[in-house]
Amino acid sequence: QVQLVESGGGLVQAGGSLILSCTASGRAFSSHGMGWFRQAPGKEREFVAAISWSGGSTYYAESVKGRFTISRDNAKNTVYLQMNSLKPEDTAVYYCATPGVPQTVIVWYDPREYDYWGQGTQVTVSS
Repeated sequence: QVQLVESGGGLVQAGGSLILSCTASGRAFSSHGMGWFRQAPGKEREFVAAISWSGGSTYYAESVKGRFTISRDNAKNTVYLQMNSLKPEDTAVYYCATPGVPQTVIVWYDPREYDYWGQGTQVTVSS
């Protein structure tokens, strides 16, 4: 069974940085794309970033483009989200997710394309 475990969340001041990690187990990590989503209180889950199975393609929400960087280390079965210049509006629970189908181009920003989700990690940005 696929398991995703996020870590790295916390409290940071506006303008600061955090790096989130998501470690996967239960199947061949390098064959599947990975995505990060977030959900703030009272809001729907929204796309943040995604990376293809090879790491050769990355995708970002407009709200984080230029501030966040997604990367992956297939040897460690881990995907990262480097978050810089954090803003209070970035406060949310951050989730990593992965589709069930390997090596497939999906609609990266659509959460319905993802079959497995982590438990989430809280990121709080104070003003």
